[in-house]
Amino acid sequence: MNYSIFIYLQGFYLRAHLNFSNWPANVPFLLILCYEKRLDSAAILHFPRLPDTACTGQAISEKNGSFSIQRPKFKQVLIALQTSMKNSNLPRTVVLSLLSLSISACGEQPTEAVTDPAIIEKAKGIHERVITLDTHNDFRTSNFTEETNYTQDLETQVTLPKMEAGGLDVSWLIVYTGQGELNDEGYAKAYENAMDKFNAIHWLTTEKAADKIELAVTSDEVRDIIARGKKVAMIGVENAYPIGTDISNVKKFYDLGARYMSLAHNGHSQLCDSNTGEQDSVWLHNGVSELGKEVIKEMNKWGIMVDISHPSKKAILDMIEFSEAPIIASHSSARGLCDHSRNIDDELLALLKEQGAVIQTVAFSSYLNTEKHEAFDAARTEVEKEVAAAEGFEIIPRSELRKMEADDRMKYVEEYRKIRNLAKPKMEALKAKIAPVDVADFVDHIDYLVDRMGIAQVGISSDFDGGGGIDGWSDASETFNVTLELVKRGYTEEQIGMLWSGNLLRVLDEVQAVAAAIQARENNI
Repeated sequence: MNYSIFIYLQGFYLRAHLNFSNWPANVPFLLILCYEKRLDSAAILHFPRLPDTACTGQAISEKNGSFSIQRPKFKQVLIALQTSMKNSNLPRTVVLSLLSLSISACGEQPTEAVTDPAIIEKAKGIHERVITLDTHNDFRTSNFTEETNYTQDLETQVTLPKMEAGGLDVSWLIVYTGQGELNDEGYAKAYENAMDKFNAIHWLTTEKAADKIELAVTSDEVRDIIARGKKVAMIGVENAYPIGTDISNVKKFYDLGARYMSLAHNGHSQLCDSNTGEQDSVWLHNGVSELGKEVIKEMNKWGIMVDISHPSKKAILDMIEFSEAPIIASHSSARGLCDHSRNIDDELLALLKEQGAVIQTVAFSSYLNTEKHEAFDAARTEVEKEVAAAEGFEIIPRSELRKMEADDRMKYVEEYRKIRNLAKPKMEALKAKIAPVDVADFVDHIDYLVDRMGIAQVGISSDFDGGGGIDGWSDASETFNVTLELVKRGYTEEQIGMLWSGNLLRVLDEVQAVAAAIQARENNI
């Protein structure tokens, strides 16, 4: 008899191909899939299925005696035989070899998947050919000076050297403003902060590093700049709080290069409610305010994409209703996989699919897998506290971090990143014991969103230098790992190009086409 087993990990998807075409009919074969030492799924081949409590919906297909079993998020594989040796005509050597495989596959530590060199080469070729675009990278203006800037390989997650190393073509640099008081003084301070950031981006792209990176405001400009061998900067506004009550600021921000804008961040703005209202069920507007509706109209008129990543669900529903143009989530993931208020639930996904929106899946650990994030984060924090104490740095709770002024918050994050870099050797040892959220978890969300939205309405973002980053894509230099994981999952080059940039740039084109139509309509009145 001729038996063959080939088992490998494609990301976090287990692929088990079993070719037992002459397996004795009276010998049941039990395949058990284990995840982190616990029974997760089981299937019996050539034998009645296990009770429903033991089966968890794995996909099994058979063709000419070859079985394919697929289910997400497996770290370990156990193959066992349930058989009475005295009643089996299966060769004893085969039984022993299978049982040996069972023991080795279900050891104390998860085994690392070995990637076929051919797959790596294929992924490298795709990564070089497609336009890779990340829709959310925060920054500090103190890193945009003659002495300290992105031409240097700073501690930040995004720099020009890191973009070059990782093959990241387009970085959306974010004009972020933390939420403050809803009064004239607060608006003035927020506007000043926003202008500082706009000016910093223009300084980088027109003076300091004009030979390396240029600002783009259309999809054609993106392609032209890349064709000339340069990196691309684009501008997103996170929190329209700096608009104040002066709607003319929308056009001003557009003229400065802003091509998407969210109406709120952490805390309710004058324009709409934030997702943070879920914490205490206290809302300011019950969705989008009347002023917010006017701002949406103005964004549609000039061609700024409406970003729904931070607003409340009711506010998002309002934006779907009031926006004439497709909208985006610049950095959110799937709530169906991770129940976080920053993620998009299935009800909204269905509506956003019809609206023509694109969801830029975000590589933010706690938005991808809360259980894994909290387990690893607790262990990591203890290690980092030891390192921080030795360096004279105090690690503060995230709740306190949110209360900081924007610049102080970014400064803290940068200093904290230095501590994390110092702690890296200890972290690698920690990962052998506790699995961190990684690129496979991230692509699980892409898979989920593609399944519900379609390949044409999903994209990629990191939230680097704003809290984002996962194991395997911890900064821009590791961008290739995302493409590699997508190739492992079976995405084609065309699909990968759509996910990385094609979908987002298409929506930008559509938004700008709507703007042109609105302007033409108004001019003809």
